[in-house]
Amino acid sequence: MAGLNGEDVEIYIINSTDLNAFVAGGQRLFMFRGLLERVETPGQLKGVIAHETGHIAGGHLARTQDALANANVKSIVGMILGLAAMAAGGGQAGAAVVLGSQDAATKSFLQYSRTQESSADQAAITYLNRTGQSGRGMMEFLEIIGAGQYQPQTTISSYYRSHPVSSERVSALSQRVLASPYKDKPPSDEDVIALKRMQAKLYGFTRPLGSTLKKYPVSDNSVEARYARAIGYFRYPDLPKAIKEIDSLITEYPTDPYFHELKAQALYENGDILGALPPLETAMTLAPSEPLILTFYGTVLNATGNVRDSETAIIVLNDSLSYDPNNGNTWDQLAIAYSRTGDTGMLSLASAERSLLEGNSQKAIFHAKRAQDFFPIGSPSYLRLEDIITISSQASRN
Repeated sequence: MAGLNGEDVEIYIINSTDLNAFVAGGQRLFMFRGLLERVETPGQLKGVIAHETGHIAGGHLARTQDALANANVKSIVGMILGLAAMAAGGGQAGAAVVLGSQDAATKSFLQYSRTQESSADQAAITYLNRTGQSGRGMMEFLEIIGAGQYQPQTTISSYYRSHPVSSERVSALSQRVLASPYKDKPPSDEDVIALKRMQAKLYGFTRPLGSTLKKYPVSDNSVEARYARAIGYFRYPDLPKAIKEIDSLITEYPTDPYFHELKAQALYENGDILGALPPLETAMTLAPSEPLILTFYGTVLNATGNVRDSETAIIVLNDSLSYDPNNGNTWDQLAIAYSRTGDTGMLSLASAERSLLEGNSQKAIFHAKRAQDFFPIGSPSYLRLEDIITISSQASRN
């Protein structure tokens, strides 16, 4: 709808309580945990995503894109968080992450002009209309942001600083939203459920158990409450209570791969490696094209210490990479598997790929040159290694 290929747009979640989102480094959308936890409806979240998509399609922040086009995700996040820390008065903490002046932080790479904001708004409403969805969520979110503009150094004001809200902008957006034939269309039940589950998962993984139980008390038998408690319990750790909650979810939703994956994670992270394999195999059967599940399965196979399991892991991890070649953890686990099976050439190639993704040019070149000794000149692997050396050499000169 925006002239973009959905498969080319990458979405990353930054574990920060700031209420913000930005695009950088090409078609990469970064969303802060604080924003995901703050939105109240699927429409509000879709509005933010549609708005940021408008920035991508509009080519906004061209200078930022040039500066960050070849940067790895870790570098981008480090830069942005460093600037945010300095802008909020973080001083030394920010300076430790990124070099720059206080003025540069205030006028950070994330700063959009009011014209760009209005343009992204209009594009977002167009996208929502084309997909038959209401834009009321965008209006609601702007009201939240507008209310926080006079609250300095708050999570809400951080979004306001980078996405300025004006009365003219709100008025123009309101006119488009209210003129839409979909203005009163409610969100689907599936979207409401998905939002609640996502927020529960984030809460369970990022808060102490006590906080999780306060927000999702044991008296709450909803899916999202049991989901959050299960995560909180196994992280505490209280594995029996976690498994009890997860099993209740699996009983009600036996074909949901993510509940089986969660059971495997609870067992694995509490030391039961072999016990984690059956639920993971079920999850993989239910979601054979989900790269994160495939990578987790490969990780657990490696953890058994059995060479045959690592041989299976190689197949599974390569399958995962066919869906998502940019997961550094997958390459890391693949390197471990090749190490266990004694394949030095592929070990070095996987290590080179991992280092390239991490932005470590020197290591990428080292592993790539080492790997070239194991592949015929002109073979696909050899040519890929030449690409890694070329890309890393260029990056190290910039």
